[in-house]
Amino acid sequence: MSRSPTEHTETTGMPQALTLLFAVSGGAAVGNLYWAQPLLSDIAGSLGVSVGTAGMLITVTQIGYALGILLVVPLGDTMNRRRLIPAVMICSAAALVACALAPSFATLLAALAAVGLTTIAGQLLTPLADDLAKPEQRGRVVGTIVSGLITGILLSRTISGFLAHAFGWRAIYIAAALFILLLAALLSKALPTERPRPTVPYGKLLLSVFTVVHAHRPVQITLIIGACAFAVFTLFWTGLTFLLSSPPFSYSVSQIGLVGLVGLAGALAARRAGSLHDRGLSVQGTGAALALGLTSLLIAGFGSTHIIPVLVAVLLLDVAIQATNVLNQSRLLSIDPASRSRLNTAFVACNFIGGAIGSLMASVLWEQGGWVAVVAGGSGLIVLALTVWLTQRKSLEF
Repeated sequence: MSRSPTEHTETTGMPQALTLLFAVSGGAAVGNLYWAQPLLSDIAGSLGVSVGTAGMLITVTQIGYALGILLVVPLGDTMNRRRLIPAVMICSAAALVACALAPSFATLLAALAAVGLTTIAGQLLTPLADDLAKPEQRGRVVGTIVSGLITGILLSRTISGFLAHAFGWRAIYIAAALFILLLAALLSKALPTERPRPTVPYGKLLLSVFTVVHAHRPVQITLIIGACAFAVFTLFWTGLTFLLSSPPFSYSVSQIGLVGLVGLAGALAARRAGSLHDRGLSVQGTGAALALGLTSLLIAGFGSTHIIPVLVAVLLLDVAIQATNVLNQSRLLSIDPASRSRLNTAFVACNFIGGAIGSLMASVLWEQGGWVAVVAGGSGLIVLALTVWLTQRKSLEF
């Protein structure tokens, strides 16, 4: 196995303060993707478009993020990340300011696409943390950072709503830009100096993402399991929105958001799950997490008319999916240290594809059979992931 480009730091490992800074920075970055989600009605009224048209803001942000993962994150394997990461965050701050100042809907669309493209600091920081950490602390470190990402996603919607109510929707983008600039300044001081690495032509670097996936059987298996798990996650949450906004619940958007906060347990689970990887239990832990996910969906099946089974299912499913995510990512990043950013690109891209499939399935299944069909579809995906795990687990034990 090749050595990490930051191997000189492995004698000291990843300090707790730096791990926390990575977690906060990653959470703040990924939170930028979701500021607009609860504000669509306000933005639509302000810029003179329908709420349905305003929904395009979420789509273009996600498309921009996918492009950023594919086109920018691989650079982490060849460029100086002490310069690259703050530079990307400064670009993100500029895009956020453009959102706040956008005079028209078209301008805001373009600015949010730029936000998505540049708000990928979390996906650059995760493989860097894996480089910096000692082998026996890598799972815990990655778990902490992933928990920061999850917290950023969950809290961004709540924070956005409160700030927009008090100061208007543009204020959240100014506040986010200032926070990102502060974090960029802190990271530029805190990130260690890296040894120069061989330069790779950009086109060849992008193609090598596919090469490194093809070269490692455990990578291929992990990507399939991860995509299935994330498809279940987005299918469940999309279907849950349909369920809670319909009779007999008929919850408001804010009430649905409060239900979502139960998912913060997933952030804690992500941090704890990393320790299983450090103890050599990554493969076994993945199987247990998938089994817990299937159990949570069976419980969710009883939630068509009662909120308690839904809340229990939300809690257990978030623990299961985030534990699976952390264990998969920790295992993946340990396969080829020289290619960690490219492996992370493949991991996030496959999860993104799985998430898109899950969202589409939720809409189709809800139309065909309501909540029971949604739960059945999610259960089928979990069973598929468990089947892959059962039949290929020996290949994962490298």
